[in-house]
Parts: sequence; structure tokens; C-alpha cells
Amino acid sequence: MTTPASTTTAVDIIDLLSGAAASSDIAPIRGHRPQAREQAQRSFSALFEPADPGTFPVADRYAVAAYVSGLHGFPAASAFYSDLLADEDAELSAPVAALVRATATSGPFGTYREEGLQGENTSGTAFDASEDRAGAFDTRLRAAFAHAHLLVFRPRESSGAALAALADAGWSDDDIVTLSQLVAFLSFQLRTAWGLRVLAGSDPARDESNGERR
Repeated sequence: MTTPASTTTAVDIIDLLSGAAASSDIAPIRGHRPQAREQAQRSFSALFEPADPGTFPVADRYAVAAYVSGLHGFPAASAFYSDLLADEDAELSAPVAALVRATATSGPFGTYREEGLQGENTSGTAFDASEDRAGAFDTRLRAAFAHAHLLVFRPRESSGAALAALADAGWSDDDIVTLSQLVAFLSFQLRTAWGLRVLAGSDPARDESNGERR
């Protein structure tokens, strides 16, 4: 994982996404695990605020985050990462939101490689990386979105071939590792914030800007 530029992020991100700052019920829960809380914040800084992002630009990192949070159907997180993306590259915001609408599905699903698990195979809609579906993005980002969609909905189908597809699209070994870490971290972060909202009695799937469920 890359080294963060700093740990000066003003707000704890899970507190922000969970609404902990406005809930006296959530804050004490997080206070029981101070080390886990600190490490989660440091992970955010390392993945999204690296001192040297190298060949994985910060804008692309936020684009993946906006996409993944959209796939999770978490409006507060989607708005947060979309705002960060807009600050870095406003032209990517609308295409990413459109891609979420076009490729969101439910899961997990997919095919197990292990013979003993074949009875648990389930079908679903895989990511379509074609030009007409994801043509607003360059080859690298299309491959990143395809990989993120795989990890969110079809983790059982993760394979060497999936990693090779990233390499074929121009991703270096280090960037592939960082991309996979980023998606895995987001799954942890979003699930944690979602769970805390549920414990506080709120509906994480509700879009607070218009009161509707996503």
C-alpha cells in the first residue's frame, strides 16, 4: 500500500459516512475500538491521499470509489466520493454516475471453480466493458471498473485471468495490488458505516437529499 501524503484528513471518514457526528448512539460504539478506528482512517489516507500516486492518479482512485459506492447503493457514500471525484476531475463525474446506473445489479453471484460448490452457482449480469457501455473512459479505467464490478458482485470468480485483463489494459503489478486493496477497503468501510447507520435506526439506502430509497 502506498504511503499517505499526510494523516491530516479533518474528519474521520467512517464517522462521516455513518452519521456518527450527529448520533450519540454511534460514537460510543466506535470508541470501543480506537485502534481499529485509527487504522481504518490511515488506510483511507494511504489509498486516497498518497504522497506519490504514481501511475494510479488520485482522480482515477476517486472514480473507482464513486463507482463502488454507487454499486453498493449507499447514497451518502456515493455523494461523498462523487464530490471528491468532481474536485479532481469534474468531467468524470457524470459518466461514472451513468455507469453505476447501467451496471448496478444484486449479488453475490457467479460460478465456483471447486467441484464441491457447483450446487451453489448462481447467475447474474456481468460487467459489459464494451465501448457503447463504457466508452467515456480510457482503456485503463474501463478495466478498473470491470475488476471492481467483479470483486463486488462475483468475488468467487476472481482469477489469474482477471488480473491478466488488467495487465493487458496497462495496469502495472503494483497498481493492480493497490486497485484490489482499494476495492476491498471500500467494501469494509461502506459495510461498517452502513451497519452503524442501521444500529442508529436510520436507513442507509435512503437518499437524504430527496428522502427516497435507492
